[in-house]
Amino acid sequence: MRKVYLDHIATTPLHPQVLDAMLPYLKENFGNPQSLHSTGQEASNAVEEAREKVAQLLHAQPAEIFFTSSGSESNNFALKGFAHTQQSRGTHIIHSAVEHQSVLHSAKSLEKQGFNVSVVPVDKWGMVNPDEVRKALKEDTILVSIMWANGEVGTIEPVREIAEMCRSRDVLFHTDAVAAVGNIPVDVKELGVDALSLAGNQFYGPKGSAVLFVKKGKRIMPFIDGGIQEGGRRAGTENVAGIVGLGKAAEIAMKEMEKRIGKAKPLRDRLIQLLPQKVDHVVLTGHPEERLPHHASFCIEFIEGEAMLLNLDMQGISTSSGSACTSRALKASHVLLAMGLDHALAQGSLVFSLIEETTSKDMDYLLEVFPPIVERLRKMSPLYTKYLEEREK
Repeated sequence: MRKVYLDHIATTPLHPQVLDAMLPYLKENFGNPQSLHSTGQEASNAVEEAREKVAQLLHAQPAEIFFTSSGSESNNFALKGFAHTQQSRGTHIIHSAVEHQSVLHSAKSLEKQGFNVSVVPVDKWGMVNPDEVRKALKEDTILVSIMWANGEVGTIEPVREIAEMCRSRDVLFHTDAVAAVGNIPVDVKELGVDALSLAGNQFYGPKGSAVLFVKKGKRIMPFIDGGIQEGGRRAGTENVAGIVGLGKAAEIAMKEMEKRIGKAKPLRDRLIQLLPQKVDHVVLTGHPEERLPHHASFCIEFIEGEAMLLNLDMQGISTSSGSACTSRALKASHVLLAMGLDHALAQGSLVFSLIEETTSKDMDYLLEVFPPIVERLRKMSPLYTKYLEEREK
């Protein structure tokens, strides 16, 4: 059976060069970076070298890079850390309706602590209108968090305009760029964001390695209290191997990003064009043009995403139905509902995410096996039966 992995928005494979870079720090170079002896200093030097590589990928300064364990931790760190440092100025926070659960839940947690939260809507493509953010701003607004790109529908948000707006109002701006960094160019210096979250497993790095970028001069409360690691901002013994792997993945991404985009985008466009031709009643989700180059997402009417996933998996095709953090919840995606899709249609979501190694033959195989799966599932669907009966009236 042919194996085709199309769930790279959940995680990418570890790049061979990343693994090679990590192995010494899982074996002989096992020292603690805080130790003063030479073994510890070898580990410390490796951490700082990785910090420089990540900073170069973002066009940031090394001192602005703080290593964390995941994109979710970075998002929690940004929202809660900024909110508490700014509380004397105000208590109002803004985020969009399509943010990752780690942003949504952080905001809900802050609400319980006395902060006020406004949620701005999105259009049918999942796009935030900067005017909606402008209308939501208040005198006591201290923080706006809008993601750079949505992992469920691929839409790239107008973060540049929103960041400029926040800067003009002296409001901190954070962007969840987990789905973006390593896949499209990201320049924090040009954009002027105050904080940005990224995760290594989105661009061939190891799981458990992530970063929060915090602009120089911006105060943020530590998210984990304890030791002096990460400049006193994030306590705990450093995950040296993971950090080294993240640094290597960042270095490779700088060299290969243009090539990766050039290979993935034509395959993505082909899938977006041909899948609706092979299967009727298919809705493209996300913006048709302003979207991640390796991302194609759809809703298939009358059937559920989980059933399609399982049937595709039996054919050797791995994909997803929304965010990896919510895929087991078996609920309609909050992103799709915010975009105006009804519950029944939102339940039929599929996300195909590609990488450089994805081939035309992989797409051919998907387009060959998927239509019979849909046909078989629709025969068992009461929604489809009802649709056919109403069409015949």
